[in-house]
Amino acid sequence: MVAENPIHFVGAGPGDPELITVKGRRLLAEAELVVYAGSLVPKALVEGLAAEVHDSAPLHLDEIVGLMADAWREGKKVVRLHTGDPAIYGAIREQMEALDKLVIPYQVVPGVSSATATAAALKAELTLPEVSQTVIITRRAGRTPVPEGEDLPGLARHQATMLILLSVGMIEAVGADLREGGYPPETPVAVVEKVSWPEERIITGTLADIAQKVAVAGITKTAIIAVGEAFGRSALAAVSKLYDKDFAHGCREA
Repeated sequence: MVAENPIHFVGAGPGDPELITVKGRRLLAEAELVVYAGSLVPKALVEGLAAEVHDSAPLHLDEIVGLMADAWREGKKVVRLHTGDPAIYGAIREQMEALDKLVIPYQVVPGVSSATATAAALKAELTLPEVSQTVIITRRAGRTPVPEGEDLPGLARHQATMLILLSVGMIEAVGADLREGGYPPETPVAVVEKVSWPEERIITGTLADIAQKVAVAGITKTAIIAVGEAFGRSALAAVSKLYDKDFAHGCREA
């Protein structure tokens, strides 16, 4: 049973204002209060709204929750607008726990992650038959640590497709970690800065030279590091059984 007038956590997408769900755009149009992550949410999504709009960038958790709770108690429709998909590095769990304590209902509306937008920008399929069937979305430890067992050298041992967020400012260390974990120096790597924004930039190379290329380009933040053979341009090792004329399944005979 859906609670009446829940607060909505909405994924804004990676940057292109058209990469928001139809439901997300409708909720923004209906909202009376919008609290948005101003550091990365495109301004076009919050311009011209009838709602009262607040940028959460200078606010701490208590202030954000307080704004939403006060508006909800007044019977207003509230949207908390996050970048990408709220489930990936969205810091929404702490907000939801605070709302739980206040007995305020909420729902989450997914969005297009910068990780999948990066695959689109690179015209890449993250999972390829006999190449990689696993995708790891992670980050390198910095000011915020990572749990034990989730360091980059350990994850690199899987040789899976890897999308590394929030780490391009440590690209040299990232490369060293990946090589330590077993990725060969010739592994394809791409760095996509501000994916889907008008100023998007793509730098491609290998694990051996990507750090130097990124340094020359001056990219230090707001970029994703894409690692793995899925980002190479060599011929496919195998094709999917889905469309293989000799492979039968529930919708087609061989």
